[in-house]
Amino acid sequence: MVHPSFRAPALGRVTAVEASDIPALAAGTAIFGTGGGGAVYSSQIVAERALTEHGPVPLVTVDELGPDDLVICMSGIGAPTVGIEMLFGTHQIDTLAREGQAVAGRPITALMAAEIGGSNGVGPIGWAARLGLKVLDGDGMGRAFPNAAMVSMNVAGVPCDFAVLTDVVGNVSTLKTVDLHWMERHARALTVASGSICLGIHYPLTASTARGAVVEGTVSAAIRVGHALLSSPDPVAAVAGELDGAILLTGKIIDLDRRTEGGFARGSVTLAGTGADRGRLQRLELQNENLVVLEDGEVLVSVPDNVTIIDAETGHAISTESLRYGQRVAVLAWACDPIWRTERGLELAGPRAFGYDLPYTPFRGGSR
Repeated sequence: MVHPSFRAPALGRVTAVEASDIPALAAGTAIFGTGGGGAVYSSQIVAERALTEHGPVPLVTVDELGPDDLVICMSGIGAPTVGIEMLFGTHQIDTLAREGQAVAGRPITALMAAEIGGSNGVGPIGWAARLGLKVLDGDGMGRAFPNAAMVSMNVAGVPCDFAVLTDVVGNVSTLKTVDLHWMERHARALTVASGSICLGIHYPLTASTARGAVVEGTVSAAIRVGHALLSSPDPVAAVAGELDGAILLTGKIIDLDRRTEGGFARGSVTLAGTGADRGRLQRLELQNENLVVLEDGEVLVSVPDNVTIIDAETGHAISTESLRYGQRVAVLAWACDPIWRTERGLELAGPRAFGYDLPYTPFRGGSR
């Protein structure tokens, strides 16, 4: 089953990503990270250097893929808190490309971000430049999610043939599991054993299997959102406007409970309103990403809709692992891609998929 509604609204497309596009891409993917996907700073530096050394990376649509193209997702997996200190090595990229082609039995011609959010939205650009590959203008989430099964290809019923993981030590593991839930269990266990961070490839796609199964146009969208943030005198309002979103609260962090367990960053953050929002309190529940926003016992927004904590002055996203007591922030929310509002999408990534016994109420533009 495929879902034509996956296609993103028409946007100003980018046909090649250059080094000068990376700051905007990083700013945009940090917003789309919804708190997760990893901090973008190190990935931004690596991607800029790769593009400077190897040149621009072609950015192609699903319709531009040929019959001989093989697209594969390359991304980091693990706890973002660990990823700040344990960086990927270039040998991991080369190993994954070599092992992935051997398992697939054909050349890989393009990379795609498993999730456009956070460092996993920036990394594939630099990795593709190093490998001499093109990048598909799309991803498997339209945001970031913490679980390998939470991808649009799984919603569409496209099977994942294999995955390959490698760590900084040089260990390589090839997985062929019965479904994505088993892949998540096995990949997470291997990642924890490797220090809670790995680099991996999975979900080989062709032109026919990618069509209707990926969230299209998200690389271009991230660059556009990033440019709005970086160029506007009021970046908070500019980003909210680009996403047709809303600022739920402007305030400061007064309590933070964050821990790394089971390969995830888990916890909650409490914010007290300032200025016009003085006297209000909100709590956000976290599992790598921001999952639920509560105020006065009421759910304001929940997964699969998007919530990002941003700096109240600069508009830059603050990832889960970078949250600190006393930060002045704003809580930004916007609607998810329509695929996640289907019955299968909510089964995989709605509140109950994360253990919250809550009904899903769709977030709609500036209001719920």
